[in-house]
Amino acid sequence: MRTEELIASLARDLPPVRRAAPPATLLLRWLLVTVPVLAMVVYAMGLRPDLAGLLTQPRFMLAELLALTTALISAYAAFCAGRPDEPGWKLYLPMAALALWLLELGRQCFILSLQTHGAALILRPDFLCVPAIAMAGFVPAVAMVWLLRRSAMFRTTHACLCGAMAAAAAAEVALPLFHAADTMMTVLVWQMGSVMLFTALGALFGRITLRLLSNTTPHTDISKSH
Repeated sequence: MRTEELIASLARDLPPVRRAAPPATLLLRWLLVTVPVLAMVVYAMGLRPDLAGLLTQPRFMLAELLALTTALISAYAAFCAGRPDEPGWKLYLPMAALALWLLELGRQCFILSLQTHGAALILRPDFLCVPAIAMAGFVPAVAMVWLLRRSAMFRTTHACLCGAMAAAAAAEVALPLFHAADTMMTVLVWQMGSVMLFTALGALFGRITLRLLSNTTPHTDISKSH
């Protein structure tokens, strides 16, 4: 077989090339799944009776805003991680958002500990927050894996880590709307600890799942996405 014939044969047998969606589009698709699911979880669990008062407290709203920011930035970074045409510095934005979130919660814990003479530092068991975060974050995590599966397979470890953090942070946005923590130390240890745990587990199993599904994913062309 001549070279020209071999090239023509290979070209005929290539699978169809699918244009890659930009990260912002993938983020919007993820939100279209995540927001209704979290709303249904909050509705099913029931709003906290003191929620109206909490919505007027700056510290509560700031913590919610930082959790939401972490979720959005992490999701965006996850979709950027799958593309070789996106700069690597975007992958570290979730770390900065998470650090600000933790610093704010630590600041609130310190201030409340002074105001309550150390009562805010008491750590009590909170066994509901772990399954609650898992329940709220399950569908966003599945949606994240599905969207990453249909994007370019590049920097998979970073994509799974950022995607898992996005799902866990999104669940933490919903959790305070229906579940009250006894103390700020409980928030830091149990709730944020659950976010870290599910981020690690999601990154691990997300990577394994993407590897298993990679053989069935059609080829994605990055160059045509601009």
